[in-house]
Amino acid sequence: MHRNPIVRLDERTIIKAKSLAARRATSVSRMVADEIDRLAGEDEAYAQARVEALAEPESGFDLGSDGSLPGRADAYDR
Repeated sequence: MHRNPIVRLDERTIIKAKSLAARRATSVSRMVADEIDRLAGEDEAYAQARVEALAEPESGFDLGSDGSLPGRADAYDR
């Protein structure tokens, strides 16, 4: 189902949008819809990355030590 929302834009923005749409061989409506889809996709990807990043501290990070760390004396040459 397609619906046409009402969007208020100043005249200069409308002229720019129409010109850009013509150069891209598309409509202003299609351009706006594509941009909203792109922004929503970025937002969803960010939210997923945030969830994953916040979950990682629970499992920890391997910094190349294979889970074995030197003793305190060895680490500080005592």
